[in-house]
Amino acid sequence: MLQLFTWRVVVFFFFWLFLQVLVSNAAGIDNYEEARRKMVKAIESDVRETSLYINKKSLDPRVMSVMGRVERHKFVPSAEQSRAYANQPLPIGHGQTISQPYIVALMTDLISVDPEDKVLEIGTGSGYQTAVLAEMGAEVFSIEIIGPLASKAAKRLQESGYDRVKTRQGDGYYGWEEEAPFDAIMVTAAAGHIPPPLIRQLKPGGVMVIPVGSRFMVQQLVLVTKDGAGALTTRQILPVRFVPLTGEH
Repeated sequence: MLQLFTWRVVVFFFFWLFLQVLVSNAAGIDNYEEARRKMVKAIESDVRETSLYINKKSLDPRVMSVMGRVERHKFVPSAEQSRAYANQPLPIGHGQTISQPYIVALMTDLISVDPEDKVLEIGTGSGYQTAVLAEMGAEVFSIEIIGPLASKAAKRLQESGYDRVKTRQGDGYYGWEEEAPFDAIMVTAAAGHIPPPLIRQLKPGGVMVIPVGSRFMVQQLVLVTKDGAGALTTRQILPVRFVPLTGEH
């Protein structure tokens, strides 16, 4: 009788423990969902505040929907988990950062990604912007110059199910010539000028968004458009601050 009672206690304990894990996991999911909603609201507020710069009062609803879905906490170091959905850049190691969500949303909006577009991303970083582009339906080719970041991002993206993303380690200044041309190019590091190889790899009718300016100074986010004849037009969007584009160029 005592033995039967003991087993009942053990079974009850493990059942209780199982329920606590389920409740805890559910609470974690709810917390992240609420955090993403607040992040989206913060992005919307920044868009309104910068509307004179960006010439619009709201971003593409598809972009905002994706920003509310992609799990940013999976793309930041564990030490930054508590700030994963803050509308600010965060360190990811090796002197690099994950961009502010507002900037991620704005740059995604500027290149007007359509499903099946072929997009080149320069600067994979943690893979967060890559995931956002993939969620927009694009086929993404992403280059990261820092080896450890490149390998971690590739693994993270693969584990998250982004099978239409291709990554590689390399100098993004020279693009990905064998996969060109691209419907859109996004550069997530500041360059002193617009790299000629990227201009050549941009499809006629395509767009590029790139921060241009001096290292560790305020730069200008520039939208580059190539018309059907190959002529370029550029428009400065707003002041930004990005880590520099590095390499042997």
